[in-house]
Amino acid sequence: MIGLISATAAGAAARDRLAAAWPDRTRVYDGPVGDAVRRAFAECEQLVCFLATGAVVRLLAPLLDDKASDPGVVCVDEAGRFAVSLVGGHGGGANELARAVGGVLGAEPVVTTATDAVGIPGLDTLGLPVEGDVAGVTRALLDGEPVALETEVAWPLPPLPFAGPDRDRGTYTVRVTDRAVEPGAHEVLLRPPSLVVGVGASKGAPAGEVLDVIEGALREAGLSAAAVAELATVDAKADEPGVLAAASRLGVPVVTYSAGELAAVEVPNPSDAPLAAVGTPSVAEAAALVRGGELLVPKRKSERADGRPAMATCAVVRRPGRGRLAVVGLGPGARDLLTPRAKAELERAAVLVGLDQYVDQIRDLLRPGTRILESGLGAEEERARTAVAEARKGQAVALIGSGDAGVYAMASPALAEASDDIDVVGVPGVTAALAAAALLGAPLGHDHVSVSLSDLHTPWEVIERRVRAAAEADIVVTFYNPRSRGRDWQLPKALAILAEHREPSTPVGVVRNASRPDGSSRVTTLAGLDPATVDMMTVVTVGNTATRTIAGRMVTPRGYRWQEEPK
Repeated sequence: MIGLISATAAGAAARDRLAAAWPDRTRVYDGPVGDAVRRAFAECEQLVCFLATGAVVRLLAPLLDDKASDPGVVCVDEAGRFAVSLVGGHGGGANELARAVGGVLGAEPVVTTATDAVGIPGLDTLGLPVEGDVAGVTRALLDGEPVALETEVAWPLPPLPFAGPDRDRGTYTVRVTDRAVEPGAHEVLLRPPSLVVGVGASKGAPAGEVLDVIEGALREAGLSAAAVAELATVDAKADEPGVLAAASRLGVPVVTYSAGELAAVEVPNPSDAPLAAVGTPSVAEAAALVRGGELLVPKRKSERADGRPAMATCAVVRRPGRGRLAVVGLGPGARDLLTPRAKAELERAAVLVGLDQYVDQIRDLLRPGTRILESGLGAEEERARTAVAEARKGQAVALIGSGDAGVYAMASPALAEASDDIDVVGVPGVTAALAAAALLGAPLGHDHVSVSLSDLHTPWEVIERRVRAAAEADIVVTFYNPRSRGRDWQLPKALAILAEHREPSTPVGVVRNASRPDGSSRVTTLAGLDPATVDMMTVVTVGNTATRTIAGRMVTPRGYRWQEEPK
């Protein structure tokens, strides 16, 4: 819950706007400001104070205890111009809250945390349990000192400026591990959730017995409980109180599978007992292994002081993190047409793969430490394979393309290479056809189709058949890759096919470098278009028989009845 506190009418107006935007996340605290701040600080995870920062500092000072547990606090000035992350920027989430508040109120977020200021993710903001000299290692990263990354478990991380293999590794280290080790001097341990504990339990198994067998297995294997991702079991035990209580104590979810799914998993220690009880020869080992991984601890039984039969079993599997491939559309080139989601993916990627000229467009958005793998025209297959290969190493990868990555771009070759061993995220972008249409007017107001005239990957006979079908169906056509130095006859041929079914006066839009500073757009006609004025940076949109030029704009009517009624 986010507590909202204000002292003046102007502050209350901004407070109420935020409360209206986030009705389920916020609570307004009225009354004397000091009392309101104290109550909100005790009851809420975060606070937004519509007060001067000095006043809030004085009110908060006696309440502050530990940055790991104190609420995050954001201050908003009376005019609503700034949202200042004041306390708990990382641990309390105040930095992100300031940005979110700014988005709602139109205020400028003010974040002074050192890592955020220089674009380096804080080690305590990676979503992983962290131990060790966080302040010292972070300071070394900020100062440009060499910090070594030791990865004992593959896990996708955002970009950080770690020392490369050819650099002095220095005295600072970040170690990604699921082992139960203590951090050394100048070392930070990141605990990825790489361990899956399969659990079997008899009806009524005590929570203490379930927890004891799990903790004992982890301890003897030298594994950290902080790296446990989940407890896995058969669905017949989904509501078993002892299993649920053990998961609650460990702070992890319980994931269940059907007996049929578990019975199909090959395990080293099958047994007749679970087969008779729940229909599978293995619960603990099979539940841990069902989604793959390395069996670190085979099935072990709990031990009871009274000598009675064990009521719980467990097995432990290491499941390395899945690599992540984001296929990102950059839009037509203008920075303000790059979507927020695309920008977030660029900042998240530890590895960026792309055409060199596209990399240049967004190089300034990449965080320090991002590894860039760029290549020239014609290397699409190489880029797709490289991006997938990097993701298979457990990396967070962004593969970029212009426009929308799924339209004549990199999504198709990349997904043809990818399998289900990595996560793939598609990030849509504004296409060249849409950017051009916005400049021309409304040429795509009814059914439309895009056709690439490049026969590099598609035989001309196929392209011609598609153009002829669009012409006969009276569909608006946008031509991509219309003409190049070595390919100058396809556009005239395509226009001639359309001219068999459309009047010479049919409007045609010609847009070059849509949305870019050197861009241009014009509306001509099917008869008036000179193909020699078109190149590979141009998009050509040919209207249908209903398309008109109105006030210099190209308009294809949608066909609304009210537009056809006499006025």
